[in-house]
Amino acid sequence: MDVRAAAALFAPEGAYLDTATVGLPPDVAVEAARRDLDRWRAGRLVPTEYDALIQRSRQAYARLVGGSADRVGIVSQVSVASAVAASALRPGDQVLLAEEDFTSVLFPFLQTQGAGVDVRVVPLDRLVDAIEPATTMVAVSAVQSADGRVLDLDALEGASRAHDVVTYVDLSQAASWLAIGADRFDITACGAYKWLCCPRGTGFISVAPSVADRLTPVAAGWYAGEDPWSSIYRPPVRLAGDGRRFDVSPAWAGWVAAAPTLELLADVGAGAIGAHDVGLANRLRAGIGLPPSDSAIVSLDMPGAVEALRAQDIACAGRDGRLRLAFHLYVNEDDVDRAIAVLRDLSTGARASADGSR
Repeated sequence: MDVRAAAALFAPEGAYLDTATVGLPPDVAVEAARRDLDRWRAGRLVPTEYDALIQRSRQAYARLVGGSADRVGIVSQVSVASAVAASALRPGDQVLLAEEDFTSVLFPFLQTQGAGVDVRVVPLDRLVDAIEPATTMVAVSAVQSADGRVLDLDALEGASRAHDVVTYVDLSQAASWLAIGADRFDITACGAYKWLCCPRGTGFISVAPSVADRLTPVAAGWYAGEDPWSSIYRPPVRLAGDGRRFDVSPAWAGWVAAAPTLELLADVGAGAIGAHDVGLANRLRAGIGLPPSDSAIVSLDMPGAVEALRAQDIACAGRDGRLRLAFHLYVNEDDVDRAIAVLRDLSTGARASADGSR
């Protein structure tokens, strides 16, 4: 499926430039969710039937991020995956973090300081260079939530391999539009409700077999069992042998919508989606006199811009004191040009106000 055909399956009202906060569902997801609600209301849900939807979701996610489905577990939020990754650390280990990162990545690692872990926090642009022989693990987002900066994943992989460092990479702001190659990192995580356009409460963790035994499935329950429907009572612990050992108990309704959505995105492919998304971001940047970037997110220091855009029915966000715009499948050139017009008017007004005050 191409980008144009996929875009026709979404139905935003107004210009929606806020996928970095929450993605929109395609028609196939909405229809599947409605059918599921009708079955629930009628008392006709069959819990075991959700297993196939979850497996479809694993497989489609793996296709999108360039990974292996048998490494993939399901989680509710990124913080759960971060806690699992942090469980690998022991007293005396050193973990490296980016100070600007999202706190669902930072907090679980920062709390290991009390257990004797050496937690080093550096600016993102110094993170890769800060990896050294003493570093045990590096935990970082592939794309920064606040401003859309894209980490050099090749450089991270190279430096980590050179020093035998465990890598944990949050893909929440990258999955679906950025080529990732998830299997080259030891652990990845993704909240699926942003660029994967799934319901909130769906997400993923992937774990390389080489580090699986170093991790504690801290949220393991019945669904993390080798055969979930036979591990709902009594000891001993009997976890799955692959990435499913990191599963949390699924919020069934969310996966009903997630499976067809992820398959749709995987059919389009991260390459095509990324070219579309970054192309639109750069159209906006050019329209307001900025050089091109490699990100589908644009962050601007423009006071009053959030309010001005929303007044024109253009969805956006304010993050870290700046305007944040995010461009995805369901955004078109007309949407971008509307935003450019508002931002130009705002800039002209600000200049006129500044000139008048002199």
